[in-house]
Amino acid sequence: MKLGKVLVGLALTAALTLPASAQNILSVGGKNMWNQAGARLVGGGTTYVSLRAVSELLAPDAQVSWEGGRAWVRGDGLTLSARPGDVWMTVNDRALYIPHGVLLENGRTLVPIRVLAEALGGTVDWSRETGVTLTADKGRPAKPSYSAEDLYWMARIISAESRGEPLLGKIAVGTVVLNRVASEEFPDTIYDVIFDRKWGVQFQPVANGTVYDEPTEESVLAAKLVLEGARAAGDSLYFLAPDLTNNHWIMENRDYVTTIGCHWFYL
Repeated sequence: MKLGKVLVGLALTAALTLPASAQNILSVGGKNMWNQAGARLVGGGTTYVSLRAVSELLAPDAQVSWEGGRAWVRGDGLTLSARPGDVWMTVNDRALYIPHGVLLENGRTLVPIRVLAEALGGTVDWSRETGVTLTADKGRPAKPSYSAEDLYWMARIISAESRGEPLLGKIAVGTVVLNRVASEEFPDTIYDVIFDRKWGVQFQPVANGTVYDEPTEESVLAAKLVLEGARAAGDSLYFLAPDLTNNHWIMENRDYVTTIGCHWFYL
């Protein structure tokens, strides 16, 4: 079914303030659906909307339900799930990051409109004049942009390096891998970064063989989130657990960024 455009006006501050006519508007077919969609701003400018209300607009043939403490949207080629408190939502085989988390307010499950648009195969554009324009097509997501091989190795290095670490720590380990892929100092693929031996083995799990172990479920989730764009630990290229190693070269030669769990991250 061909779907129309949803115009979402955001009330922004300072230089990004929108014209009054574009504020707090979610226009569908000429009608303002802002209140009906439960729209609100979170974290200084992220527009959250009711998952049920907006899914019914963008994927009208899908069924929306609440089961097992989760909101579900199911349709032809579409299975979407969001649980309040989680910092992600799943859609088919993908996992999309939500930094401020899935919210539950007044019985409504709220998610960022940009994430929901991506989950339903849509796009979001913003301008000062018209606010945010959300365009959806078939109400189904695209396939992941990453390969099965990248997911395979990313999940394994995250699992081997960060068992017992929080989800954010797992995301941070994956961030370091992708930062190295993007850096001229390291190889250009996830596999080659993990197995890089230019200056000796880069990751202990490669040396002891645990990189080949079956990854934990949360490590697979973290790998998907990182490959979809989730990041932690900034531009870090190195990490270590100081209490678990006698080699502190990184601490002595690189710039400290942050600590997550037992890992310290460095540029």
